[in-house]
Amino acid sequence: METPVHRHGATADARSQPTSQATSRGSQATSRGSHAKTRGESRGTSTTALAVPVAAAVLYGLWTTFVDRTSGSSLGHAWLLGLIAAVVSGVLGLALVRIQSTLVTEVRALSYGVLFGTAIGYLYSLSGPPGPSLLESVRMGLVMGAVMFAVSLYVFRTHRTREPHGEHRPRRTHRPHPSH
Repeated sequence: METPVHRHGATADARSQPTSQATSRGSQATSRGSHAKTRGESRGTSTTALAVPVAAAVLYGLWTTFVDRTSGSSLGHAWLLGLIAAVVSGVLGLALVRIQSTLVTEVRALSYGVLFGTAIGYLYSLSGPPGPSLLESVRMGLVMGAVMFAVSLYVFRTHRTREPHGEHRPRRTHRPHPSH
């Protein structure tokens, strides 16, 4: 049965892909489901895929602490704000990694752009004792989010073989109409 999700290629299951793609994947397509899955594979993500958002969240929390401390906040306030920023960005990053295989390429790139743009806009709002205005922070977040969207869209489109769901919209062979 072909659902809209399968029609757009947004699945990690090799059985739902056209036969030309399933056979070109070789042993990867045949080893799914028949062997015992590893710990990271049972959830659909690898350990590395989970470690990257966690490491990014820790770095973002430290960066938030540094920016807030240099803008004049107390040490305790800066560390608390950094901890909160690390937890929130880590949870959002892990959620994005968890669902990214179900997203169409453009939506996935937009998700990364929104997450990155929001994070940078927030950090920009913390900088300086008087701080930039809300409009300047939003503008910086939009610019950086647009840059991240463009870069991630480029990477996702040029590395389709490494995408978890394969081709974005696999092309089908053209069959002539019976009346011709």
